Amino acid sequence: MAPSPRLEARDLARIAIFAAIIVVLGVAGQIPLPTGVPVTLQTLGVMLAGVVLGPVRGAAAVLVVLLLAAVGLPVLTGGSGGLGVFVGPTAGYLVGWVPGVVMTGLIARAGLDRVVWWRSLIGSIVGGILVVYAFGVPGTAIVTDTPLLPTAGASLIFLPGDLVKAVLATVISAALWRAYPPAFALPAVRRPRATADA
Repeated sequence: MAPSPRLEARDLARIAIFAAIIVVLGVAGQIPLPTGVPVTLQTLGVMLAGVVLGPVRGAAAVLVVLLLAAVGLPVLTGGSGGLGVFVGPTAGYLVGWVPGVVMTGLIARAGLDRVVWWRSLIGSIVGGILVVYAFGVPGTAIVTDTPLLPTAGASLIFLPGDLVKAVLATVISAALWRAYPPAFALPAVRRPRATADA
């Protein structure tokens, strides 16, 4: 029987650090778009949380950010917060962060005891982009009372930037793996080898 995952003090520290990273990436600013959903860097933090922390701890980090936002702290892009953000055009994207980070972590980690760059990239694209869009696009369509297909078409403006974020998440996580493998909290962490050949 596999041992049940328990959060230790180091896990709580990792979760807090990645929640802070997501917040800081939001403070970095936003680029407003006519769709009502701005371009932000916070999804980069979501991708990184999934790759580095895995599905459980990554989801916990995202939930901390969303909880802080719900109680009114200005932790989201542009210093926004409060329950109102969960009924605005970005609400679906915010909700999508949770299954998105879980999917990113499941694909990137996939039971391995090391980080493989191509799994990180695929996880970031599938979880951090496709899953988040799957929640965000319908959410925006509902809130703005716009048909789904035009909303989906308008969301394509985000795709190039999100692909860049997925590449950045892959590069950053690979560099972190080489520099400090214990950050990933993997069982029986091995010394990193060249991950490009995996």
